[in-house]
Amino acid sequence: MIHEILPVGPLACNCSILGDETTREAVVIDPGDDVGEILAIVSRHGLRVKMIVVTHAHIDHIGGAAALRAATGAPVYMNADDQALVDYLDVQAAWLGMAPPGRVEVDSEARDGDRLRVGGLELHVLHTPGHTPGSISLWLPAEGRLLAGDTLFRASIGRTDLPGGDGRLILRSIADKLLVLDEATLVIPGHGPETTIGHEKETNPFLRGLR
Repeated sequence: MIHEILPVGPLACNCSILGDETTREAVVIDPGDDVGEILAIVSRHGLRVKMIVVTHAHIDHIGGAAALRAATGAPVYMNADDQALVDYLDVQAAWLGMAPPGRVEVDSEARDGDRLRVGGLELHVLHTPGHTPGSISLWLPAEGRLLAGDTLFRASIGRTDLPGGDGRLILRSIADKLLVLDEATLVIPGHGPETTIGHEKETNPFLRGLR
């Protein structure tokens, strides 16, 4: 599997480009900005983007989705519980002093338990609300890795003080959906460095009551 991680935009969102080395089909997760750089990576590997997945609808994760959809024709997947945030992208842009990204069309819902397939890759959708109502994580069991969005970070968890955030719910999501995965699972968070499930179980101060 090809996996390139590109920090995009002023908040350095970790955008993932996953490609099947045989079919050259690809999925892009969280194209928050810098679509030209994303497309350059896609081109360098000779990939065809077949799907765009947004882990949640904060602007730093979804801001480039419309431009990437226009450039590739790939459908956008997102959990429907975050639609209200999509409807207020211009307001989100104003909070950060960014240019409004324009309307983002979501083509398909990413629901808990769904399995998204691109080439030989299979991504399991885990609904992990708390950071936002529609936050999802993407688990690739064959690869032993988890794209956690802004739910779980190295030594931290996603903030819950923004509209739609819920501090109790994010801890329940982490306990029920993430900490049950194999401890060797590599975790790629929405921002910052990689970690593992085992490392966070042992050291994350926010998870002390969940161990």
